[in-house]
Amino acid sequence: MIYVYPHQCNILYLVVITCFFVSLLVQYLLSSKMKKYSMTSLSSGKSGAEVAQDILNDFFIDDIKIVRVDGFLSDHYNPINKTLNLSSDVYNGRNIGAVAVAAHECGHAIQHNRGYLFLHLRSIMAPMVSFSTKFLNIFLIFGILMIDVNLFPLEVGVILFSITTLFTIITLPVEFNASSRAIQWLDENKVVTGEELKCAKGALRLAAMTYLLAAISSLAELLRLISIVDSRRRDD
Repeated sequence: MIYVYPHQCNILYLVVITCFFVSLLVQYLLSSKMKKYSMTSLSSGKSGAEVAQDILNDFFIDDIKIVRVDGFLSDHYNPINKTLNLSSDVYNGRNIGAVAVAAHECGHAIQHNRGYLFLHLRSIMAPMVSFSTKFLNIFLIFGILMIDVNLFPLEVGVILFSITTLFTIITLPVEFNASSRAIQWLDENKVVTGEELKCAKGALRLAAMTYLLAAISSLAELLRLISIVDSRRRDD
């Protein structure tokens, strides 16, 4: 068992709190930038859906359907039914925000088509994460309440939390790689101007930062929980 000293546990808790507030700031900046970019027409005049189709065609991917879905920032690629789901604002939008999001989601489609390792690992873990999140809070709450009586509920909670933490860590290369593929294609195919490309990079980097902060926060909280269990065992 990893042992974390009390003062280190306090530092880990501070990291979790800091990541939470920084994440709120990043979310605000991302929302502001996307709102700004959504009001700026793209020089090429192409919509998010059109750019997405161009990218898929360029990579000779013809078995993925581009679908318009409801919701704000509900954009995602579904590897199970091979659909590229774009929100109405992205699907119809002819602005840098829409194109950046559409290109990023295409990055995931390309990953799937090319057998990208981390996307495959994340897909394998998805059912486990779904199961873990259903019972995680129950075991953690009961574990803390029963810590002086029985450590088992808290230990189970730590195991479940470790699964979700690993998932957030595996998600990092998936998201960063998808953004990298999107930026590279937009640059090489001159779909956007130099200034528009700069804006797209900024938006995608902020989006990636939210995943990084989530991973750091989750890892710090996991280590803090492990230290609580380990400290209780030592007391026994």
